[in-house]
Amino acid sequence: MALDGIVITNLVKELNETVLNGRISKIAQPETDELLLTLKGTHGQVRLVLSASASLPLVYLTKENKPSPMTAPNFCMLLRKHIANGRITKIYQPNMERIINFEIEHLNELGDLCHKLLIVEIMGKHSNIIFCEENLRIIDSIKHISAQVSSVREVLPGRTYFIPETQQKSNPLETTEEEFFEKVYSKPNHLQKNIFTAYTGISPVIASELCYRAGLEGDRPACALSEDEKHHLYHHFSWLMEDIRGKKFYPNIVKKGKEPVEFAAVELTQYHDLTIMEYPSISQVLETYYGDKNIYTRIRQKSADLRKVVSTVLDRNRKKYDLQLKQLKDTEKREKYRIYGELINTYGYHLEEGAKTLSALNYYTNETITIPLDNQLTPQENAQKYFDRYNKLKRTFEALTDLTRETKEEIEHLESISTSLDIAVSEDDLSQIKEELTQFGYIKKKHTDKKQKMKSKPFHYLSSDGFHIYIGKNNFQNDDLTFKFAVGCDWWFHAKGMPGSHVVVKTNGEELPDRAFEEAGRLAAYYSKGRDNDKVEIDYLEKKNVKKPKGSKPGFVVYYTNYSLVASPDISGLTLVSD
Repeated sequence: MALDGIVITNLVKELNETVLNGRISKIAQPETDELLLTLKGTHGQVRLVLSASASLPLVYLTKENKPSPMTAPNFCMLLRKHIANGRITKIYQPNMERIINFEIEHLNELGDLCHKLLIVEIMGKHSNIIFCEENLRIIDSIKHISAQVSSVREVLPGRTYFIPETQQKSNPLETTEEEFFEKVYSKPNHLQKNIFTAYTGISPVIASELCYRAGLEGDRPACALSEDEKHHLYHHFSWLMEDIRGKKFYPNIVKKGKEPVEFAAVELTQYHDLTIMEYPSISQVLETYYGDKNIYTRIRQKSADLRKVVSTVLDRNRKKYDLQLKQLKDTEKREKYRIYGELINTYGYHLEEGAKTLSALNYYTNETITIPLDNQLTPQENAQKYFDRYNKLKRTFEALTDLTRETKEEIEHLESISTSLDIAVSEDDLSQIKEELTQFGYIKKKHTDKKQKMKSKPFHYLSSDGFHIYIGKNNFQNDDLTFKFAVGCDWWFHAKGMPGSHVVVKTNGEELPDRAFEEAGRLAAYYSKGRDNDKVEIDYLEKKNVKKPKGSKPGFVVYYTNYSLVASPDISGLTLVSD
């Protein structure tokens, strides 16, 4: 989600607690639309990131530094001239807008005390960082907006700064019940939309959360609510605003497994079925969320070509498999032709010349059947004709049986690769998957390709009882984990009847507690094709009973005696070890 006004309010509270009255010791511009301020105050040295990126506008505190260009851009040089060593005297948010104002006092060339205003607007593609005089005259901005670009407001040196009111939204902290009823219930739109379009600082996610807390469907027409429902929703809205006025925040990230899906400065109860991670500061939320989100986004982008290859070959093989099964079904009548031939040879001696059928007792079923004949052929020729059909279908059946088995194995192999792509978290993981696709001819090997040393390692978790659990990220790792790393008394887990990772629990000769079995089962469920299911059946057994057929594809194993458990693919609370 984008930063909404509530997140900005939480951010302003945090900034007031940490950098207010701090001095600006360094000013850098690592990107064309981003500033990095190094501040020194009572809490020591901190860095403040101010980004006006159209795709990812952000403001957050960090301990990380960023490399800057050798020559500072003009906007950076201007800020250094005016506010280097300046002191931040006030930080505030006007009317729940997605705007943070920094009032800064500094000494000019003559030694006189002056005041400037640094305004950070976090508004998607309209984001900007604007530097103003105390009287709101614009000195400069990180992005220049002319009249040709925007008919609403120019952002140019010499112009007067103002906040454009284009949507006629109200401040939710100052609303009344009467105004709420008028703005939210009088429009014929969905309830959720009416809330976030009526007030500044309210995002669609927060509007949805308010509806959920009130027990209402967000896509319900607002005018269809009863009086009690209207009052009930307003009370939840009012309680949330009281928390914001009282600076009661709950910085958190909502995760589905390890992937971040949402963040907020208030509790998101609508995601009760997902994992909610609480953080001590909203800056940590923003840095963690967008850092993790970028990893998943980047990996998805880089894996797009591999996914396309796998998807194309999978579709082709599934169509081929369906056709082979249909052809295989057609061979089921081969036995009928063999019996026809036998019965003609047995009973055909009394047939009259030119007969078109033969009624005979089928001694396999003790039933009388009628056999069609070609009246131009002798009984012996009719029998041979049916034997020829039988032999042809028998050969077809034998050939198709091998072909369908091979096609099915190829489909299972490709589905396992598809699952590996789903759980890949680094470029090294993708390199191993690409190597597997190349090795089996799905991708042509280029002469310029050099074999790289694979750095990807299996996932490594620590159970609640201190046992080490390892999960293969792809078929190569699955093979190595099961047949090179694990020993006979280690326990092996896998999702039943579906592609998934091999999960190995190292026992070191000790007996595993029940909780370790349950946690390993959850990991096997999560790192499988069934990770979106509520429950997944898991097979588990000692590693010594897992076998690999000779010549089988990577990751393929067989076993004949195993235990089973049903696990939820929820791995919250399990500790991932950084090797």
